[in-house]
Amino acid sequence: MNKDAQNGGIFGRGAKNDAFAQYFTGQSYLKGLVSPHDEVNVGVGNVTFEPGCRNNWHIHHDGYQILLCTGGQGLYQEAGKTARVLNPGDVVVTRDGVKHWHGATDDSWFAHVAITTGTPEWLEPVNDEQYQQANQAKED
Repeated sequence: MNKDAQNGGIFGRGAKNDAFAQYFTGQSYLKGLVSPHDEVNVGVGNVTFEPGCRNNWHIHHDGYQILLCTGGQGLYQEAGKTARVLNPGDVVVTRDGVKHWHGATDDSWFAHVAITTGTPEWLEPVNDEQYQQANQAKED
């Protein structure tokens, strides 16, 4: 367990992510840093995942997503590719239209800043078999 990530890193953990809970397996927390309502066309939020928490497969349309990993250990996977282990300092760029998911490993909290434009299309949950297989990337 990583205390810095558990506390949300330098930006803080934020409240339970109830608004998006239907798109997550497990508990996540969200602290908004910049909102598209602030007259900019980008959302920026600090997302904290409890161990085992991950979001559903999803696609960003007419935009992209940049993940700045700040604490703990996480996973990122694009459809048809092997999962990638994420550690503090890692950066992920997800291009328009790419199906993917991200979240914590099964034994660590994980925090990242998500910089997002466009519209997300939320898809099916990452099933347990997919998630267990992704966690095997930690040992490779």
